Amino acid sequence: MLTSLQNTLVKQIRKLHSSKERHKQDLFLIEGTHLVEEAVSVNYPLEVVCCTSAWQAANSSLWQQVCNLSERAETVSEEVLKAIATTVQPDGIVATAKRGDRTLKVPFTDIVLALETIQDPGNLGTIIRTAAAAGVSGLWVSEDSVDLDNPKVLRASAGQWFRLATAVSPDLRTTVQQSQEEGMQVVATLPNASLTYWEVDWCKPSLILLGNEGAGLSTELTAMADVQVKIPLQPGVESLNVAICAALMLYEAQRQRNYKL
Repeated sequence: MLTSLQNTLVKQIRKLHSSKERHKQDLFLIEGTHLVEEAVSVNYPLEVVCCTSAWQAANSSLWQQVCNLSERAETVSEEVLKAIATTVQPDGIVATAKRGDRTLKVPFTDIVLALETIQDPGNLGTIIRTAAAAGVSGLWVSEDSVDLDNPKVLRASAGQWFRLATAVSPDLRTTVQQSQEEGMQVVATLPNASLTYWEVDWCKPSLILLGNEGAGLSTELTAMADVQVKIPLQPGVESLNVAICAALMLYEAQRQRNYKL
């Protein structure tokens, strides 16, 4: 059992709390029973798994599965577990996994999201969760967005992070151009657009552009959109949360597609 906070492995995992170290070590954290279960359910390869003896006793079947999927499995003290976790009250298990190539292609088919300069990890995680629930093909984020593998993003995704194709786009303008070349319509939200979001033909393959929480979409990306839509708001209401905007459009797309079936 690992009990020392000075242990080399413990120190290495603690460093993964920072974005810089996650990039440097090419690793990210998977915290908590639920996220570990979701990773195991899709056979996501794990590097190191650390859990308390109490967790191991209560989750013997899952423990065996993570041992089979991981390169190294360790039992640790409660003190060590709390030190390597980013949450205030960890439930007994923390794992690490390779970040991998986050620039892998998302398929230009069906419905795809492209997010520009999203800063809040809770928003990104919620969008990932909603997109997975709505059957989206994949999701792009710009390089200046919050890290896809930020621990808060994974938690907010409720484990759907492991089920949705995601990637970092080095240049969203190029991504938009490529999607248009593949025959996708590019849809952007704009407060003064003439069309409402339910007037779009969502049965067409579509790339939905969503922008920064405060500034919205850049003028360059907005100008590239084939269709600009608005989400009607009551007087005095300036805007909606970006994750809610995503949910409204994704489920309108699902409604139209299911109705036509």
